[in-house]
Amino acid sequence: MKTIVTACAALLCAAAAADSEFTVGRWKVSFADKNERLVLSHADGKASVEGFIGFRGPAAVTGAGVGKDATMADWRVASSRDGVPNRLALVDTRDNVNGYITFQANGDEISMLVYHRTAFAYDGRLAYRAAVRFRDDAYACSLTPKKADRVLAMKSGPVFTADDDALYSPSTDEALQLSGGEFLPTPESGHDYVCVLDIADSAKSVFSAKVVKGWYKNRWVPYWRPLDRARAPHAPTGWLSWDTYFDQAGSKENLDEARFAAKWFKPFGMEIWNIESWQDNSPKLPVSNFYHMNLETYAVQFPEGMKWLADEIRKLGFKPGLWMAPFGTGNEAFYKEHRDWFLHDANGKPISCWNGRFTLDPTVPAAREHLKHIFDVASHDWGYEFFKIDGMSGRGPGYCAHMYERPNIRERFADPSCPNPFELCVKAFREGIGEDRIFLACQGHFTGAEAAYADASRTGADIVHPNQPVRWANILLQARCTVNQIFAHSNVFWSDPDCMLVSQGALAREQAQVETTVVALPGQQTFAGDKLAELAPDRVRLIQQALPVCPTQPAKLYPQFGYLPVWDLHVSRPFGEWHVVALFNWDDEEKSVSVEWPEIGEDASAKFVGWEFWTGTYLGRELARLEMEVPAHGVRLVALQPASKNPQFLSSDRHVTQGAVELKDVQWKDGRLSVKADVVGGFPETLRFALPGGSTFRKLTASDGVKATPSVEFGGRVLAVELASGKSGTVALDLEF
Repeated sequence: MKTIVTACAALLCAAAAADSEFTVGRWKVSFADKNERLVLSHADGKASVEGFIGFRGPAAVTGAGVGKDATMADWRVASSRDGVPNRLALVDTRDNVNGYITFQANGDEISMLVYHRTAFAYDGRLAYRAAVRFRDDAYACSLTPKKADRVLAMKSGPVFTADDDALYSPSTDEALQLSGGEFLPTPESGHDYVCVLDIADSAKSVFSAKVVKGWYKNRWVPYWRPLDRARAPHAPTGWLSWDTYFDQAGSKENLDEARFAAKWFKPFGMEIWNIESWQDNSPKLPVSNFYHMNLETYAVQFPEGMKWLADEIRKLGFKPGLWMAPFGTGNEAFYKEHRDWFLHDANGKPISCWNGRFTLDPTVPAAREHLKHIFDVASHDWGYEFFKIDGMSGRGPGYCAHMYERPNIRERFADPSCPNPFELCVKAFREGIGEDRIFLACQGHFTGAEAAYADASRTGADIVHPNQPVRWANILLQARCTVNQIFAHSNVFWSDPDCMLVSQGALAREQAQVETTVVALPGQQTFAGDKLAELAPDRVRLIQQALPVCPTQPAKLYPQFGYLPVWDLHVSRPFGEWHVVALFNWDDEEKSVSVEWPEIGEDASAKFVGWEFWTGTYLGRELARLEMEVPAHGVRLVALQPASKNPQFLSSDRHVTQGAVELKDVQWKDGRLSVKADVVGGFPETLRFALPGGSTFRKLTASDGVKATPSVEFGGRVLAVELASGKSGTVALDLEF
């Protein structure tokens, strides 16, 4: 498609004045005869398609058609010659009009149709190469689901693929959707787009551009609002006790784990330490017995109090977080003191739920004011900076968030006419904790009010059942939830798949690698939940390789379903572009898993050099497709770099994204490869480089204070460089070949 475009090389250069201007719906069309420059501008001033249009048609037209052997020649696009507005003409080499380009409007959509003049029949192609301008934060993505799609796709950086059909703005929830062509790499003038319309095929003779307003809001997220990236610039990272300690972690256990994490994980990007099951009367389940609503602390496990614990956590370099389940309480004395704040059935019996033996009535203003008060105290007096607010699940009848929607519950409200009881609750939570604290909704739903107030959402199901170890079935469910809901990640709120558990006591190595890949590759919230000091070194390493969170955005802005076998992170940085592809085997027997390049948005003829992360295997140069044997309950994680004739960066063992978080620059010039990469002080990491045939490694120099140890692997095809530094920072390497 790209080869038949005959537009000028530099878009928008020396633009001629428009000879034709007209308005179609909410779009303005401007065309200049001199250089065939066509500009489509939306009325909002933010969307435009600006470029050059050209037609390649037959050399001569005779009677009703053109002979099979007629040669092709360039025709011109010109302004209308017959007084009919809102169309352009296709002019042949004899200056005769042989066809037209017309424009149609449907609200915020404009379509461009190319067709023959009456009685003429000929082949031809109209090529329109344009710089697409939209809002500053817009990124390329796909809004149109494909049949039999096997790939979960994410992006990190300004990436364009053949699958993309739109630019989406996360700050406004608007998209500019285009059809009839494809995006190309971004030039300085804007997002480059090429469409080629076939005049002999009605199905391929239309180009359209449409401003779609409220992409998420009008489909799935009625409470959509822009994600506050000042408050939560990336998906949160941290640790919490519930998934292995359950009710048994007090201040001592939390601080013991935090001291270990301060050494082994904080340097890698772990930020938050979340305290769970701290309320009075919380020695064991059920949660409904805990004293949730009056800030009483379980003194047996937290004798020093919650403010003291927050201060100690902060001394270790972490932000203190707090789990709260405030929709009810197990405290009978508190209930009796505030009986009117709670729900009762027709017989006057208290209504119970997962959150408490006594369930809050959200329509009582005094009850909501109390919610604001306790969150204000926990945030501003105690000093907690992250709040995991539980009880929002809709998986059963006893969770308040969805329980409030049931007619038999609503009729028991103090104000049965209240239209939005749950929204009143989450609004009170945000007002209490303040605008500078992170709010995780557990288990939040992008279809509900929490999308307007929370920064992150537990989109995954529980990774463990109470007092049970993690099992393969839990990981499967976590993966399925990720596939289904990752399309809202970073555009609605940060996705939390629940904790990443890698314990050697519960999971085989292959399963732990699957767990790490499921959580970390898509850039989701990453909280560890194991007893950290009990982990084997290789499991400690898994957590380190998941930190920090790689900034990602969904490539497909619609839900997908099932256990997709291929997950693709497409990475773009100023110095290069690559894929990290996960091949999953969700089954109980070993099998072959494969992917073709068009499935990840690449041309079928593309060639890549590959490295498998978990097994440390070089896959060779000029790969034409990817296929690997994957063990049962396993994954293979492959970095695919576009094959070069020169020595090139291949992979890094620092992070599962293999360069996306640690690599800062790579440049090839005059037989030298210059590299800049971040290192973590006291923890070696290895960078690998692919060597084409005939290249010989000669010399390595590194920044002062960095020990760089080279070694040649895989029969001279791979150069490994181990980096060791006493302090964290960016190091520079110079590799001479």
